[in-house]
Amino acid sequence: MTPPIVKRYLIAFDKYKWIGLASFALVVAGSTFVAVQPEPPATYIADSALTYTGPPVSFSATGSEIQQQGKELNEQVLLSDSLIEAVAEKVNIKPKKLGTSVALTLPKKNPRTGEYESTIFDLRYKDTDPKRATEVLEVLMQAMIQLSGEINTGRLKAIIQKIEERLPQAKRELQIAEARLEKYDRVERTAILAAENGSLLNGVTASQNLQRQIQLTIAGIDGQIRSLEGKLGLNVGQAYVSSALSADPIIATLRSRIYQAESQIALLRKDLRPEHPNMVQLQREKQAAEELLQQRANEVLGGAGIASPLRGDIAGIRTQSSLDPARQELANQMVTLQTQRETLQQQLAQEIQQEARLRQEYSLIPNKQLERSRLEQEVALKKAVYDQMQTKLTDSKTAEAETISSLSIARLPTVINDAKPPKSVPITLGVGGFLGLVIGGGVIFLLGSLEGIFKTREDIRESLKQREVAVLGELPLMPVDGLNQEAVPVVLSPDSPYLEFYEKFRSNLRRIGGKNLKVVLITSTSSQEGKTASAYNLGIASARAGKRTLIIETDLRSPSRCESLGVTPDPDAILEPLRYYASLSECIRLVPDVENLYILPSCGPVRQSAAIIESSEIRRLMEDARERYDLVILDTCPLSLSNDPLLIQPYSDGMVLVARPNYTQENMLGEAVDQLVESELGLLGGVINGADIIVSLPEPVAETPVSDQSASEIEEISAGASKN
Repeated sequence: MTPPIVKRYLIAFDKYKWIGLASFALVVAGSTFVAVQPEPPATYIADSALTYTGPPVSFSATGSEIQQQGKELNEQVLLSDSLIEAVAEKVNIKPKKLGTSVALTLPKKNPRTGEYESTIFDLRYKDTDPKRATEVLEVLMQAMIQLSGEINTGRLKAIIQKIEERLPQAKRELQIAEARLEKYDRVERTAILAAENGSLLNGVTASQNLQRQIQLTIAGIDGQIRSLEGKLGLNVGQAYVSSALSADPIIATLRSRIYQAESQIALLRKDLRPEHPNMVQLQREKQAAEELLQQRANEVLGGAGIASPLRGDIAGIRTQSSLDPARQELANQMVTLQTQRETLQQQLAQEIQQEARLRQEYSLIPNKQLERSRLEQEVALKKAVYDQMQTKLTDSKTAEAETISSLSIARLPTVINDAKPPKSVPITLGVGGFLGLVIGGGVIFLLGSLEGIFKTREDIRESLKQREVAVLGELPLMPVDGLNQEAVPVVLSPDSPYLEFYEKFRSNLRRIGGKNLKVVLITSTSSQEGKTASAYNLGIASARAGKRTLIIETDLRSPSRCESLGVTPDPDAILEPLRYYASLSECIRLVPDVENLYILPSCGPVRQSAAIIESSEIRRLMEDARERYDLVILDTCPLSLSNDPLLIQPYSDGMVLVARPNYTQENMLGEAVDQLVESELGLLGGVINGADIIVSLPEPVAETPVSDQSASEIEEISAGASKN
């Protein structure tokens, strides 16, 4: 049995053989052109080596770092376009030729340690002139050494430039940080030192002790004041008023005048009436003296009597100003003690405030210490950065005398003759012929694969198997001898060897569909896949099995093919399709050569096929056909042309998808199967039509002539005869 891949290749070869032969001819022509070319001139290879080097003595860390970085030169740097152009200009060679003729082999690194396994790398140059090869290689090595030195010097200058650019900024930042610390110390350093040496706590303790002493003194003064109040019967304010009034001589004189007037009035009241001029005069003198006494008392006390208010009227003033010298001394003593007490009270309040201020200042000391510590750290950090930059700048300037090229010559150029054996014309032609066969065959296979069409029945079977779709039958190509282009090949003879394939198709359909399967819909993804031939021959196989079978052509977009079964369609059906389908007994035709087989020819082609399929006439026709016949086969149009199969599908019990090698598109079949399965439209399985199956034909007789055409010729004729 021929493998499927060989079948696919043979089919592709038959279709694209001229393209493959053209590819073969091009490759052979190319190899012939190469074979007849003259031998190239002799070439010479100049070989030399460079090595990594460093200064004899190194005193700076920057110089050592730059020399170490100089060992990281790669091929892109050493063979840069600018270097190649400079060398090419010196030796008078084209830069492109020089770049393609130079080969550089860098030393390898140890993957575990990261160190170079060797410090030497090879440099080669190929040329037809040995002297020029040596000269070019010497100039190239000197250019690489010079380039390495320039790179190292440039790195050092870049370091110095960067440091000099950043150094003033670092200095300014350090000065700003130091100024902040100095300013903070001027304001808060005294309090921090007082807290650190204990003087702040001592101040709090001293303030507390002084407060206790003042409170004790105030308590003693309060006792003396209470004792004097008990003796005088006056409080401090009254004692102050009485002492002040009693000490004033004017008040004493006015009091004496009032006493005299009162004495005279008392003497004259017995003899004189109040209206007497002398009595009136004495009353006026007394009243004037009392007014003066009131005015003088206010003057003595100050503030119009508000600061130390007078007690009562004139009688009260006279009483308050009547202290004798002994009691006046006690009153003055009481006032003095009160003044001392108020002074001590003010001093106590000040000490309390001082203690609170000291305590608050002491509570802020940790924050102040932290702030000062932060400022000190900032100064230290800025100073460290500034010092490091100064050190790095000094170290970099020291490295100026040590910075040299990281490369030196390890081996001078030596010239080697790169002689090659002459090519063999027969071998070249043989290799070209072999490559031509491979490329031509590959082109044919590639073009066949890019078509996206199933080439063999095995490919279709595998695709259906991957999607878990049952294969109901594999139908061979049928002879089409004597058929016109529009006819459908059918198996009318009961002795035809092709009938058993359709019988197998029918039995598999019955087995999978079950006893309730009465209406089956047959469609395909595109045209020329043989769905109509499959439907006709399935109907013949079913009728031969004794089943009352009806074939309904529901492809209303194409004309009827019922003439292939010996049935003549109604020419007037296209005029009134709905009336045509209204009567089942009038539109159905009996197939003359097959018993139990009936066909309902299509009235197409019509434009409004969807409207006819969805009409009530078609619905009643389907219901009537289901009741009258054992099997109803619906022959529909391809899925890629319209949605008519999906409109007629609800009237069926299952759907069969027809595929054909060399016609069915892989992606269209996959999409159709996935859509039908996902939508649960009752896909029963698939049929492989036009399979390359060998059928043993009986000896031809006069009644049933069979042609001797080859399989390929039969397939070409069937392509037109099996249109949908």
